[in-house]
Amino acid sequence: MSAWTDRILREFPADLARFWIACDPDLVLLDEHVLQSLRDRGFELVSYDDSMAFRAYYEERYRSAWDQGRNPPSAALILHLSSNDSDVLPWDYLKQARTVRLGIADLFDKLSSSVLRQTGAVYYEKLYDAQQAHASQVLGDAATSDFILTHVFKIVPVLIDDEVAFWREVLRLHLRGWSLPGVLADRMAAALQSRSILAHLPIKELVEDRAFALRTIQAAWLAYLQSFGAAPGASGTQDEGSVSSLPIPFDHPDIRMVIDSLFLDGSLEPVAFEAASALAPAWVQVGIKKDVQGQAQFIAESATALAEDLPSEGAHHREWLSFAQRMGDILCKFFELPGEHGDDVSPHVERLQQSADDSFQNWLVRHFADLPSLPASKAPVMLHHVPRHLSYRRNEGGGRQALLLFDGLAIDQWHKLRGRLTEKLPSIEIDDGACFAWLPSLTSVSRQTVFSGLRPREFAVTIESTAAEPTLWAKFWQDAGLRRNEIVYLKGVKRREDLSRIADAVGGPSIKIAGIVVDMVDEIVHGATLGKRGIASQIDDWCDTGFVDQLITLLLDQGFEIFLTSDHGNVDAKGIGRLSQGVLSEIKGERVRVYRSADLASSVPADLDTFRFDLPGLPVDFLPVYPKGRGAFTGVGDRVVAHGGMSVEELIVPFVRITQKSSSHEK
Repeated sequence: MSAWTDRILREFPADLARFWIACDPDLVLLDEHVLQSLRDRGFELVSYDDSMAFRAYYEERYRSAWDQGRNPPSAALILHLSSNDSDVLPWDYLKQARTVRLGIADLFDKLSSSVLRQTGAVYYEKLYDAQQAHASQVLGDAATSDFILTHVFKIVPVLIDDEVAFWREVLRLHLRGWSLPGVLADRMAAALQSRSILAHLPIKELVEDRAFALRTIQAAWLAYLQSFGAAPGASGTQDEGSVSSLPIPFDHPDIRMVIDSLFLDGSLEPVAFEAASALAPAWVQVGIKKDVQGQAQFIAESATALAEDLPSEGAHHREWLSFAQRMGDILCKFFELPGEHGDDVSPHVERLQQSADDSFQNWLVRHFADLPSLPASKAPVMLHHVPRHLSYRRNEGGGRQALLLFDGLAIDQWHKLRGRLTEKLPSIEIDDGACFAWLPSLTSVSRQTVFSGLRPREFAVTIESTAAEPTLWAKFWQDAGLRRNEIVYLKGVKRREDLSRIADAVGGPSIKIAGIVVDMVDEIVHGATLGKRGIASQIDDWCDTGFVDQLITLLLDQGFEIFLTSDHGNVDAKGIGRLSQGVLSEIKGERVRVYRSADLASSVPADLDTFRFDLPGLPVDFLPVYPKGRGAFTGVGDRVVAHGGMSVEELIVPFVRITQKSSSHEK
């Protein structure tokens, strides 16, 4: 246990109280390791986001158990309030609970609270250790920013005195998948732009905006290759909207080493060249598109390397999101290989999938219960955070927003779409991300969380259908302050002839938020006969119709900031045997069966390789049973593409922001 976690847990002695109120305006409790340690000690933390939802949960699961002498779900309940204003709470809570107040001013007595709040709670654990070890006096805003840069991001601005040193730090930052919070980007820019050798660089944008930085590096790579006289191929054209005049010292060993890794993990895309100049060094081949055989070898090596770089059992959730994006890139490239080359690479990819699934399942059993409580202002961690994240952005001054939910879109299939969009619409900017779907990864469960902002236990009555989505979507946004005529919900759109319906629905000047379900991918998946390789080909055909890029163009032209996500992914699965149980199972998915009681759930035949994984966020009478591995409840040996389970490809989905490129690079 870290010193940070231990310090927080001191506020919650075991057996001192069974009901707690935690006033936590700085969200220090919403840390994965803290939440896990609280659960290990018998505490359940429930956020007080909705007073009625909390009351129902408290009365049903805790107070009734206490009154009747039964054991509640956990030994103690923590009501988490994201402010210090406990007066908003009902009198009976205040009377029965023990109140604890937490704040970073008390926890970080040597560092600036203002800077820490702008930096974000995700860094508190590392900062607490650093403060204990290295902060000997109280630091002001500028000194606190330098302290964080040094001890969290390992960047020391005073040591950056030339372009090699600057680009080395920029590349290392983005190789880790990080970007600097605005307050730190401002500090770094102020420290470096006084140096004439660096004054011409857009320092703030390069360290704060990962999408902009990678576009800039990609453009510089193209210019570097052209300096050897090599001719760009059809896809090696300049990426308009990027900073094309910034030379990067790729030849320097420190830069070359990081560039290699950025190409290998998919952050940068190799560019096409008709012929590589004999003057170019051999190492540049890592950034040049290969022939089919070379691509197959590259995919095999990438899959092997990624399988050896799995997140640990105690990993932060962001490590799995990053891993899923890298895996999605590899799978996308794999499914594009011709059949014979794909067969050669398949064992490497299958080993990656097997290793990832085993490690991911072990991690989920330990950590999934904590994910729903994590903060969503910076980015949603789970799908039910999405509307809250959009609302937060609106309150921070955002304009019109459109949420595109591509039903059933796996993260590898997003990589396919992304490539087609950047090819057709070079003027757009795509800010890639990912988040967790809900378990079981079924449409009626996971998709409803997106449009309601609720956990599944909070829409138990409608959990078997998506019919309530328009009502749930409208209710969320009306509760957030919008009027009914400012809210749009559409579903069943998938073809070009649907675009006029979308244009009519969102075209009115009063519309401020639109939720749109695009269900072509799910339709393709449920009709798939050639596995995910066949699905990739069908998605290509769909993109050829122009629907996707025209949809994006329509919404951007109407002034919408676009967010794209999915309710679940999909996997190639193999049948372990059919379950013929009549009405015993309420939901009969190929990757999951759901039962309404423990007795019914135990009726699954013992000869089928299955397991139970119950979650506190599900209704108490909603008990999923999953086949192990990539099994499916179909005929033994049958090959199907399905969803509902807990593999990386099913449970981690894209969450992407799409805007027009702007020279201001505003986030």
